[in-house]
Amino acid sequence: MTTPTVDVHAHVLLPEVDALVAGLPGRTAARELDARRNGPAALAVNGPMVRERVPRLTDVAVRLAAMDAQGVDVQLVSPSPSHYHYWADQETAEKVYRLANEATAAHCSAAPERLRGLGLVPLQHPEQAVLALDHALEQGLTGVEISTHAPGRELSDPAYERFWSRAEDTGALVFLHPFGCTLDERLDQWYLSNTVGQPAENAVALSHLIFSGVLDRHPGLRVIAAHGGGYLPTHIGRSDHAWRVRPDAQGCAHPPSSYLKRLYFDSLVHDPHVLRELVRVAGADRILLGSDFPFDMGTEDPLADLRAAGLSDTDLEAVRGGNASALLFTE
Repeated sequence: MTTPTVDVHAHVLLPEVDALVAGLPGRTAARELDARRNGPAALAVNGPMVRERVPRLTDVAVRLAAMDAQGVDVQLVSPSPSHYHYWADQETAEKVYRLANEATAAHCSAAPERLRGLGLVPLQHPEQAVLALDHALEQGLTGVEISTHAPGRELSDPAYERFWSRAEDTGALVFLHPFGCTLDERLDQWYLSNTVGQPAENAVALSHLIFSGVLDRHPGLRVIAAHGGGYLPTHIGRSDHAWRVRPDAQGCAHPPSSYLKRLYFDSLVHDPHVLRELVRVAGADRILLGSDFPFDMGTEDPLADLRAAGLSDTDLEAVRGGNASALLFTE
């Protein structure tokens, strides 16, 4: 049987979650922060862009037709990162993750042979993280999506140890996808909040996982980094150098570059030379096809982008679907 083409970076919009948080005081403050960080020009583009894509984000039939046009057999569907709502208090956060998990599962259940789903975890409340992960798995989801940090907490925070342990024990996928950037108004022009901010956020978050020893303590974790892991894989030599010469950079047991082969990365880097470098430093067996469906910072033709990298037939087939199939379809 031919290995399916699997896109691990595709999103769903959940109007139920938007309705739940509408009008809450924390939501207003979060929107104001998002507006400051992105700037007025980006916000003027974002609204119409998302509205034009709502059918692909909510209607399963429209989604499947778009997948067919792309040559994609299976999508791993995660909630739009706008649904994280890490500003929410404990009560609201529980309502958000339960509703998001259930709505995502319902969306995927309309085409179970072609859609797999991820739920959400409220990183701002580490004590809820295991409960949220378990709830996602109980809905039949494959794992959860998280951002690169929560207010006042990095992914290296010891408060997340129980979450990492549970994800490792269950084999759940953890999809690392940034939302926003802590460089704030420095990036509020020319859409730098996304083009520079998201790769920077990924690099920082992955560095926290590596240097803090999280991946040493939990070698079985199955973490997928969106956007090719951001800037870290192509600049990992600087991290290795720091690990060798700086005692304060030796929190991990091995050179930082070695941990790239314990992580997974999507292929969405928008440059065939960068994709080849990602394959070189992480290994072809750690790269998964990703499109950021259906947003404008993604790709309309992920297979064409993959072929442009000029990989060997074996490596291309692994990235096209072999690696993802092993993660999604083997017990």
